[in-house]
Amino acid sequence: MSLVADAKKAVALLRKAVTNRRAVVEVRRRLAERPPHPDHHFKVAVYFADGAVNMYQMRQWYKPLSELAKRWPVVVLSRAATGARALLAEDSPPVAFVPTVRDLERFIARQDIRVVLYVNQNTRNFQMFRYGRRWHVFINHGESDKMYMTTNQFKAYDYALVAGDAARERLSRVLWDYDLERRTIQIGRPQADHYSGTLPFTPDERTVVLYAPTWEGDRPSAHYGSVRTHGEALVAALLATGRHRVIYRPHPRSGVVDPEYGAANKRIIAAFEAANASDPSAHHVYDDGPDLGWQLSIADVAIVDISAMVYDRLAAGKPLLITRPADPEAIVDTHGYLSACEWLDAASAHAVVAQITRVLEDPDATARLAHWVRRYFGDTTPGAATARFHDAIEGLMKEWDAWHDRSVARGDVDEDEEQQAAELDE
Repeated sequence: MSLVADAKKAVALLRKAVTNRRAVVEVRRRLAERPPHPDHHFKVAVYFADGAVNMYQMRQWYKPLSELAKRWPVVVLSRAATGARALLAEDSPPVAFVPTVRDLERFIARQDIRVVLYVNQNTRNFQMFRYGRRWHVFINHGESDKMYMTTNQFKAYDYALVAGDAARERLSRVLWDYDLERRTIQIGRPQADHYSGTLPFTPDERTVVLYAPTWEGDRPSAHYGSVRTHGEALVAALLATGRHRVIYRPHPRSGVVDPEYGAANKRIIAAFEAANASDPSAHHVYDDGPDLGWQLSIADVAIVDISAMVYDRLAAGKPLLITRPADPEAIVDTHGYLSACEWLDAASAHAVVAQITRVLEDPDATARLAHWVRRYFGDTTPGAATARFHDAIEGLMKEWDAWHDRSVARGDVDEDEEQQAAELDE
């Protein structure tokens, strides 16, 4: 049995190597067709060490970064070939493909990067931390109450851009000796100012429901995914009414750990195809596209798992239901919004229509929602979060200038040798 398992692993590794090699060739070809990056041009870098599977972490930042680049030129430092290929195929900021530390070092030496932004906690981030005389800033890829949001890895960064009061309170409960006032900067949710995508249907009298579950998770404490426990029942109930239009947006990693979870996901997709074939006017949507925004703004109510999608929806200030994890070992932080949210238990998934009606018509539920929107995101007036994001970067640039000027005055910086190469180990 072990020989069979070893053989399967070997085949998987070979396939991965072939895919990666093809991606490297394609990325280098695409970059060769483009003008080279001008020297000493970029001031802000986004460090992204992941492949294509985690592109959702970058995509949500495209538009906020595009606006920021009008003031401070932005480049993505892409370490993985499949990630770089996806970035080059999409509406991302300029891309520098730097798969090795030597590549990374050479690029940095030719630029004037003062702020480095990180969208996740990839272990290869550590390779970028070696470079001083610039700010390393964690911006994350969403706001949530998952345990990921209180990891001690926050301390590795000079600063963290966080959404609001709830994020600071969450960190204060977990991190020891962490200067929240100095090292966290509240910006709200700038992505909410840039909802993207084209609506794939014409709105009518149907109630639009967004169901956006997360993946199954890789350990019991993170078993937040609802596709197997809630999904099939709630989707079947909604597809049967004739009064609802359902948008199904599963996590791109659905089924990577648990094949049965992936199978349930496929059955839901098949149910959508059957429902639309039976009633073409229903326009139910299976959504696996790169754009996230129109789904949040058009849905009358959203059903989401414990994930960043809770807070993406919360930032929109519109009704939502949250699936309660069926695994008792799943960690649920009930200090924040999850202490007063509208839960959907697995046993009640078949009765989801009544639950939706309740959250849409209950004035108390509306008032509770407004309170938590303010708690998590502060001022959600259109444009307010973008302004705070820009102010945060502007402040870091001014602070960089002050530190740099003091270093030059002390003779600590030899400007001709400021970008000396470090040891080229990986």
